[in-house]
Amino acid sequence: MKEEKTMNNKPKPDDRSDNVEKLQEMVVNTIENMEEAEATMEFASEDERANIKAKNERRRDSIDAFRSEIKDEYRNQRNQ
Repeated sequence: MKEEKTMNNKPKPDDRSDNVEKLQEMVVNTIENMEEAEATMEFASEDERANIKAKNERRRDSIDAFRSEIKDEYRNQRNQ
């Protein structure tokens, strides 16, 4: 019989030190995606334009959520 090794499966500690930077990068990337999508609208059909507009509206909502989370993370980092 082989002896089973007990593995220590401890979760990694919650390292939130770079969350603000990551969220800010996500905002920038999302804005870039919106701008690229808007640039393609010139060559898009009516249906594609509607889809791009809807997707960019969802992206705006995401950006608002990212910014809110950035504020929360920043406050959390300052209070630690």
